[in-house]
Amino acid sequence: MSTPDTTKHPCFNVKAKGDCGRIHLPVAPKCNIMCNYCNRKYDCMNESRPGVTSAVLKPYQALEYLARVLEKEPRITVVGIAGPGDPFANPDETLETLRLIRERFPQMLFCLSSNGLGVPAHLDALKEFGVTHMTITVNAVDPEIGKEFYAWVRDGKKIYRGLEAAKLMWKRQEAAIRGLKERGITVKVNTIVTPGVNDMHIDAIAVTMRELGVDLLNCMPLYPTAETIFEDVPEPGKEEMEIIRGKAEAYLPQMRHCKRCRADAVGLLDQDKSSELASCLSSCSKTLPPMRTVDKPFVAVASMEGVLVNQHLGEAPSFQIWGPQNGTYAMLEVRKAPPKGGGAKRWYDMAELLKDCRAVLVSGVGDTPMAILSEEGITPLEMSGFIQEGLEAVYTSGNVSAFKRRREGKGCQTMGCTGDGGGCG
Repeated sequence: MSTPDTTKHPCFNVKAKGDCGRIHLPVAPKCNIMCNYCNRKYDCMNESRPGVTSAVLKPYQALEYLARVLEKEPRITVVGIAGPGDPFANPDETLETLRLIRERFPQMLFCLSSNGLGVPAHLDALKEFGVTHMTITVNAVDPEIGKEFYAWVRDGKKIYRGLEAAKLMWKRQEAAIRGLKERGITVKVNTIVTPGVNDMHIDAIAVTMRELGVDLLNCMPLYPTAETIFEDVPEPGKEEMEIIRGKAEAYLPQMRHCKRCRADAVGLLDQDKSSELASCLSSCSKTLPPMRTVDKPFVAVASMEGVLVNQHLGEAPSFQIWGPQNGTYAMLEVRKAPPKGGGAKRWYDMAELLKDCRAVLVSGVGDTPMAILSEEGITPLEMSGFIQEGLEAVYTSGNVSAFKRRREGKGCQTMGCTGDGGGCG
């Protein structure tokens, strides 16, 4: 097995950014904290910032996507996982992705970006899979300041808020950084410089990070994001940021070439190809594994008459359950959909109803159910055409892109929604 060249990471080595590229694999949709500046999006090509991606991948889809990208852009040297949630709120997906890629592409550098909360429990696994670089976001080393950043923090099934949340975050972040350095992993710390909150605290962060052995500090200006608590906080100016970085540089080397990458960023830092490769990413996100490798034997279908896929997920009163039978596909039963209303709970109830289905064929689906069902292991596939054609694609090639219906909008504006919109969302 070849040993990855650690100098070929363009984020950690500015000299490499013109020759070496990175690919972010969006396999981690869930997050275990809610930051007051974050607004995650799963189907967005309009913004370039962390937390945004045009699709979410399963580990086997990520492997296929990487293989296709390397054919088009062989200068990729770094495989990163940076969301759109947090890698360690999705540890199974994250570690499986690393395992698959290490087996097939042993030359790749692995780099993960995390808030640090879930890292300590997986330190040995990170070393085992050959992770060479990690980024931990640390916005405060004083919980009295840190509490301003978190709406909530979830550790297992317990929710923390306020000062209690900030204390837990810093405790885990410190343990994560110490553990990573003990295992020889290069660590960068990202700090979101937020006026009126932590802008006078950056030196204290830099001092503490130096004591922990951190290799690089990336002071990032807050990006005011709509629909967040910090949306009205002004973005620090370039001169202000340079003064802050200059002071922090007395303690740690500074990263000044950060591109504030999306969760599906790909290409060289100065030549991002996220838009160019969005169709490839989307195609891979629709690819399903061979049936024999899946413990979900059925496919749910939203259909009015049992011939065509012609109902929106939210408007279907029931779902037909199809599966292989005697060399073809047959409808095996009908299951009544959960009642309309109830917000996200309805989609979790639907995931429970369809838990033995690998996919659900629909004419349209809203963003929220798309995200929730995908997180629960059921892939909503938008398409138009005959049920049998969709099933053939799911069970054989695993790619239904040929039947995919073009979305005209969101929610009940999607083609195929024939109801009053009461079940959309």
